Amino acid sequence: MNDIKDWEDEYYRRMRLPAGDLHVYANRELFEAMETQVFTMANNNLQIPGGHYLSYTPDVHVGVGTCIGTTAVWRAEEAYVSPSIVGSDIGCGMRVHVTNLQREELQDLKLRRKLVRAVEKLLPADSQSRGQFADFRLEEVVRKGLHGLPRKYVPDAYTPKKATSLSHVEHSRFRFDEEYLERMPEAAWHRGHRQLGTLGSGNHFAEIQALEIPEEARATAEQWGLKDGQIIVMIHSGSRAWGGAVNELAGREVAKWMRGSGMGTADPKLAFAPLDSEAGQLYLHLMYSALNYAVVNRHLIAYAIREAAKDVFGSRFEMRTLYDLMHNYAWEEEHGGEAYFVHRKGATRALPPGHPDNPEPYRATGHPALIPGSMGTASYLMAGLPQGRANYHSICHGAGRVRSRSATKRLVCAGDFASALGVGTPDEVVVNQRSLEAIVDEAPQAYKDVDAIIDSVVGAGLAGVVAKCVPLAVIKGV
Repeated sequence: MNDIKDWEDEYYRRMRLPAGDLHVYANRELFEAMETQVFTMANNNLQIPGGHYLSYTPDVHVGVGTCIGTTAVWRAEEAYVSPSIVGSDIGCGMRVHVTNLQREELQDLKLRRKLVRAVEKLLPADSQSRGQFADFRLEEVVRKGLHGLPRKYVPDAYTPKKATSLSHVEHSRFRFDEEYLERMPEAAWHRGHRQLGTLGSGNHFAEIQALEIPEEARATAEQWGLKDGQIIVMIHSGSRAWGGAVNELAGREVAKWMRGSGMGTADPKLAFAPLDSEAGQLYLHLMYSALNYAVVNRHLIAYAIREAAKDVFGSRFEMRTLYDLMHNYAWEEEHGGEAYFVHRKGATRALPPGHPDNPEPYRATGHPALIPGSMGTASYLMAGLPQGRANYHSICHGAGRVRSRSATKRLVCAGDFASALGVGTPDEVVVNQRSLEAIVDEAPQAYKDVDAIIDSVVGAGLAGVVAKCVPLAVIKGV
């Protein structure tokens, strides 16, 4: 493809593709390592009618129909919606909880292993297993989000002055036309109920981490209630089978609209429809039900970890919510006084201090942007900066793959994986899986260097680092 860079600096490039402009945020090394296919896919995405803006974050890599690491924007009055630019795992995102433990309290490898075993009892590692919590109605969850849970699953509801479960989240409930739920098949209701409170497989995880706070970020960290050496819990999961059923059902209707209208691109897997079409509305409203499911799923995973940790550390253990956010979704936002319909697929919203869309607890600082690394590497807590408005306040969502799962299994042996996790050393990252071969496709060698990703985001002025999160133990699903 004859792409032309008509504006370039160390961390940003505007590229003229045949179908329109692509904005790429990445340092030179990451940019030059990008596959040609990511630009081909961008050109396909730019052929969807009415597009206003398309960009890549530095963790970009090839996905289905659209690259992971994409932000795509339409003016609200002429918007299209694309299941491909949301992603198959609707509402996939991150959650962080802050504990009252310090790193020195988890130095003992035996204690870390005991904690992992306790978590496994309440958080199934097998992706086909049933979640531990079933005394709720799924209909209430997909309709009301966190507000649809029985009160006992929102433990800080009994201490409202200290409560963070409903306030320290990107959204606790997405409202939509609930009549669309009648279109969901019976099997989706059954599977959705049994999977709530489970991680799933692939790159989903729950990780025990210790904070390292840089000197220049201490003021923000203190406002967030964070301290050096503090133990946190980071969770990555999404909408599981419910989101998959939404994609299957609404995807058929979107494909039907495309055939009837004669619309499409060179990529048959790139699906889209006008937002105001019947197919677009079906996808939009059911997508919001999946966003409700996803935030509750992460909440219940955290609930399971909290209960397991209390079995290990006793009733003194505390685990408050720092933040929950998504990186696979589409919704309407206001930018510069105008309404836009914004898709993010593998991209994180990072709002600056004072932005009106920040939840009230983070209005003064900007909310935490939660960026995971790969297994054995650090993760990061970031805060958006005003300059991020140029990219509609989107930053990376993680490290981003450089190898497919099959290629990683061919090229990386269990011994290399074990070395990356520090197995046999005092700093070993304890893993729940008895055999690393079972999860070798998630080895850090499969991912980009997360520090280079963070360097690109910081260098471009999109966000700053508030804390580095060092892994101590991880629970992975298979």
